[in-house]
Amino acid sequence: MKKSGLIQVIRNVFKLNKLLSFGIVMTVIGAVISALLPPLVLERIVNLLISGNNVAFPLVISYFALLALTSIFDSSRESLLVVFGQKITHGLRSKLCEKLSNLPADTFVKQEPGTIVSRFVNDVDTVESLFTSGIISMFADACKVISIFAILFVKNKGLAFVLLLLTPLVFIFTRVVQKRMLAAQIANRIAVGKVTNHVPETMKCIRTIHSLRKEKYMREVYDRHIQDCYNAVEKTNFYDAVYSPIILIVNAFVVAVIMLLSASGVPGIQTFFGMSVGTAVAVINYISSVFAPLESIGMEIQTIQSAVAGVERIDEFLSLEERFETDTNIDLNTLMESNRACVELQNVTFGYEPNSTILSNLSFAINTGEQITLSGRTGAGKSTIFKLLLGQYKVNSGKVLLYGQDASRLPDNIKRKFFGYVEQHFRMIPGTVLEQITLYDKSISREMAEKAASTVGLHSTISKLEQGYDTPCTSALFSQGQWQLLSIARAIASEPKLLLLDEITANLDADTEQTVLQALKRASENRTVISISHRLYQHMGGREISLS
Repeated sequence: MKKSGLIQVIRNVFKLNKLLSFGIVMTVIGAVISALLPPLVLERIVNLLISGNNVAFPLVISYFALLALTSIFDSSRESLLVVFGQKITHGLRSKLCEKLSNLPADTFVKQEPGTIVSRFVNDVDTVESLFTSGIISMFADACKVISIFAILFVKNKGLAFVLLLLTPLVFIFTRVVQKRMLAAQIANRIAVGKVTNHVPETMKCIRTIHSLRKEKYMREVYDRHIQDCYNAVEKTNFYDAVYSPIILIVNAFVVAVIMLLSASGVPGIQTFFGMSVGTAVAVINYISSVFAPLESIGMEIQTIQSAVAGVERIDEFLSLEERFETDTNIDLNTLMESNRACVELQNVTFGYEPNSTILSNLSFAINTGEQITLSGRTGAGKSTIFKLLLGQYKVNSGKVLLYGQDASRLPDNIKRKFFGYVEQHFRMIPGTVLEQITLYDKSISREMAEKAASTVGLHSTISKLEQGYDTPCTSALFSQGQWQLLSIARAIASEPKLLLLDEITANLDADTEQTVLQALKRASENRTVISISHRLYQHMGGREISLS
């Protein structure tokens, strides 16, 4: 994935919301123009009063009307930017979800869950702020500053030159502040990712932590992450607190100096700084109007800098290597008609890291209808073989074939119908009992789900629930053995050709194990079965393949 992923999302939002984009442009232009006019009207009113002339009522009304119009334009711009930012957020999160579904399995092993979550939450929020209070707002403020400079050059050339001299200094000061704030914000995002990851990992391993009495250690680690967040936020708050007062002090200093020079009475100085009372009132308004946008620009640059960190992390995520391409032309019926063995490993060598080897020149074949048990020491590669069969990884060398087809080329729409995979623990998803079995797969009908539940002996239990198969699932709904039966029902609901069993009786007592084994025997009929469990081998018979 190229780094253009974010740009593509923004372009699509612009294309799909042309009227909204036009509205933002018009409100920005309207806000800039309307903000320039009230001081000019006020200048006219003051000069008329000083000269003893009457002020026309429509002139007064126009002054307040322009102020109201400026507020309307500003409010409209902010409202439209919020809507635009939400559309950017929706498009970006959709893009990230699409990317997430295309990532290989090892990405989720190497990346902390909290880090991935922070991409969808914190980083996307900063990109939204890039548009709602960043680039567009900064552009509007920059246009306002340039326009004010043009007016001041006409009204008071000396003041215009003074501001032109000060602007580079303000810019340099702003740059120093933003660079330091960016570094602090990046450090904060890293720390937030660690905190986000620490809590669920702690809850997941809470029993082990209690058993080893590591509560204090886990608390200290969490405190360190929180302290890192606090330190980074404190730095950001410090620079934020320093920036605004300095800008306001410079604003007051310039006003004071200009007023003193204007009232000095020196002919040379008066040429550059002399002005009428009405012009002085207008100039004071414009000076405030210059420094307010400059202050806003500084804060907007801070927002942009913060968003840049989020953009970089999102681009980094979007540029992650995707899963290898599958062959969408593979047909399941054609695949099953092949005379080749159901599973073939030909001189397979594989390791998760470049310098490690789990499987070395491994070869074996499994015919259709065979029941095979993989045996061997921990780390011999039994679960790794399952991952290779499921196409989650590519081998370093050799071939992993399913009826003669490369396992990694098998498309997702075929995998659910080809594989049934039962793990040690049932992984519950949000939804009803029926949805636990179907996994929201529309190709699996209610009848198919009920048939699977009947095969494992769970249909009557489910039917006795208050809402039957439509009962919302909770962790207390079934016993441990019943959850494992439900796991088998989920695996066989799509009527798969190959059943993979990964130590499914490891955590069961003897009586529950017998119930599960009987259900498994029924579920394995007319299917090719590969299991990782010596007890399953003893119960079901079949052939054993030993891994050294």
